[in-house]
Amino acid sequence: MEREKLYLFDTTLRDGAQTQGVDFSVEDKTNIAKALDKLGIDYIEGGWPGANPGDTAFFNNPPELKNATLTAFGMTRRPGRSVSNDPGLSAILDAKTPAVCLVGKSWDFHVDVALGITIEENLELISDSIAEAVRQGREAMYDAEHFFDGYKANSEFALACLKAAYGAGARWMVLCDTNGGTLPDEVERIVTEVIEHIPGSHLGIHTHNDTENAVANTLMAVKAGVRQVQGTLNGLGERCGNANMISLIPSLVLKEPFKSMIDTGITEEGLKSVALVSRLLDDILNRSPNLHQAYVGDAAFAHKGGLHVSAVEKDPRTYEHIEPHLVGNKRHLLVSDQAGRSNILAQLREFGLELDPKDPKVDRMLEEVKEREFKGFSYDGALASFELMARRRMGQIPKYFDVESFRVQVERRHNVRGELVSVTDAVVKVMVDGERYLSVGEGNGPVNALDTALRKDLGKYSEYLDDLRLVDFKVRILTSGTEAVTRVLIESTDSSNKRWFTVGVSPNIVDASFAAMIDSITYKLYKAGAPASLK
Repeated sequence: MEREKLYLFDTTLRDGAQTQGVDFSVEDKTNIAKALDKLGIDYIEGGWPGANPGDTAFFNNPPELKNATLTAFGMTRRPGRSVSNDPGLSAILDAKTPAVCLVGKSWDFHVDVALGITIEENLELISDSIAEAVRQGREAMYDAEHFFDGYKANSEFALACLKAAYGAGARWMVLCDTNGGTLPDEVERIVTEVIEHIPGSHLGIHTHNDTENAVANTLMAVKAGVRQVQGTLNGLGERCGNANMISLIPSLVLKEPFKSMIDTGITEEGLKSVALVSRLLDDILNRSPNLHQAYVGDAAFAHKGGLHVSAVEKDPRTYEHIEPHLVGNKRHLLVSDQAGRSNILAQLREFGLELDPKDPKVDRMLEEVKEREFKGFSYDGALASFELMARRRMGQIPKYFDVESFRVQVERRHNVRGELVSVTDAVVKVMVDGERYLSVGEGNGPVNALDTALRKDLGKYSEYLDDLRLVDFKVRILTSGTEAVTRVLIESTDSSNKRWFTVGVSPNIVDASFAAMIDSITYKLYKAGAPASLK
């Protein structure tokens, strides 16, 4: 059976921009659009021209796209306005994009309450606006807002809205689950019924994730016959987000029945880049990637239990549904108190260390891991600390510096403006090449002050640490009471954008933080090839 073309429509730059806490600059939008174009997306919805200065600026100087069709979003004409006398519609059409996507009501409840017009007038808004876009030579799309709720309330009217757009020349009628409350079986049933009136080759699906079913709903719509899917990178979107394009693409390309039914146009290389594109978005948003995101998260192919690791070592299909490299990811065999010898050996191989399974060092490492995790350490999330521990046992970590002592002081006082502020300073004494260095640093807390002081002067090692940044700091209290044992996990990065995690444990939160920080710096020096201290 010949596969049908399925068109991918990304709305990260429009619907994704409505995510709480997300604010794209024009440069951000341009970089994301180029990444989407390279990935193989068919349509990129760039935003709403005229709605805000950023979107207007983006469309005034759009990026050059090699594959994707840039699409402008907006509303159908407003009641009481003609298509030639509606500033909102004019701004969309003036953007001169090859395609336009116009949203209109398809739920009679909204027509009555939100617009306050008749059903007949709403149909005219849709048909007039689509016809004008087509007249101007644009590829027109109709976003049927609240379609599934509207269909369940009044199927005749919801279908009439689609037919009004289709009759006016729209290329796509997009069925929107705007409130995100429709479930997969309903989506499949309703789409099947709609296709009796509008060809599936002209239908799209746009789902929201308010019941955690956006991806499932989209897949069911494709199975039922729609041939355009809309989504966002990493599932960005208002409220609970939109269908996650990063999850949709691999499922559509690799899973049956979709693999045999449809052709997304995503190449093998494009599929391998989905993890990279996902991380690019997180970097732009300055947030940590979701470790547990399907297909591309660091935990997506991570194995912790000893029995699991042993089986995966024999054949990954025992606990993996696809090969990680297909989506640009890789397998992680974790080390923890649930680990067995297989975990240790597998992780050492990840570090480039090959040991004979019968080597006594393996058993000693396993015992040490379990003892330290009993005390509160956690190595499945701090592989840099585990690598240091393993390499120290093998005599591979040079001695860089010795910390003689450190002191932290927190003072709460009124500043010159009479405001109550907290000031933290730290003093650190270290020995490098037999020479003592004393440094003082200030920060917005004990950890920041210690970090500043420690890196202020480490002699010959300072140059290796110029680009080191602590990007995340997590504290967990392991036992109750003010004397509780504390575990601190620090995430670090450098100019290579490589990230590593280190851990420290102590009844004293500052001491635990300092231990994790020392591991982070030591790991950076080792990876940079810094020389050992002379004494």
